[in-house]
Amino acid sequence: MTEKLKILTAVDLSDFSATTVRYGIWMAEKTDAELILINVINQRDLDMVRRAMVGYDSFSFPNYLEEQIHDRKTRMQELFEDAAHSGINCRYLVKDGIPYYEILEAIKAEAANMLILSTKGRSNLVDVVVGSTARKLFRRCTVPLITIPATYAQVP
Repeated sequence: MTEKLKILTAVDLSDFSATTVRYGIWMAEKTDAELILINVINQRDLDMVRRAMVGYDSFSFPNYLEEQIHDRKTRMQELFEDAAHSGINCRYLVKDGIPYYEILEAIKAEAANMLILSTKGRSNLVDVVVGSTARKLFRRCTVPLITIPATYAQVP
């Protein structure tokens, strides 16, 4: 018996995430796969928060990180539930670190068979046409990679 396919879908919670999640659901339905939504809290952002909050005794970085993880899982779950789906098994992962690296590690750890992501992320300043995380994943991804263009709105 063959193992069930696993589709890892990278979600940055930008305006483009809903389309990416809908495409992941569509692909999971077509292939009878398990869907895994992943979000990575950028280490750069965490370092900035840690530096900004030095000297504030009431601030707890572990609590902040725990709240971020909970919030992001909730937002991914809402994206999944807002999309039409039928019987798709979905899990939610939130990692912290360098986004492309954490996604590659999740591919290995989860034994994912495919990666889906948007070519445009949260930033409007850096790498406008293709996001920097997407560019790095194009070069390093070890499984088939499906990219959803920023202008794509019609999921089959």
